[in-house]
Amino acid sequence: MQDIADEPVEEQMIASIEPSPFEPANDDPTPLVSTDAAMSIGAHFQALAASIVISEADLIERYAQDMLRPMLKQWLDDNLPHLVERLVRAEIERVARGRR
Repeated sequence: MQDIADEPVEEQMIASIEPSPFEPANDDPTPLVSTDAAMSIGAHFQALAASIVISEADLIERYAQDMLRPMLKQWLDDNLPHLVERLVRAEIERVARGRR
């Protein structure tokens, strides 16, 4: 048997929103809505859950970019001038020697 923690988040969300015929709390056996209406409502909630999962994935990507950007900027500030200087100097020496 698979543990619920092993399931992807989107499957957990969709599984928790299974359509049901909204049983009344008292002993009246008649549901408040028809089975078709309950299925339709459940499908709409599943679509909502799926859109939330997609937007959360995008949110994580944006957070990662926001966190990495200052680190990348610092690395470039520290290393790019030396890299460019070294590569330009090597290219000047190559051209000065007449090599292609």
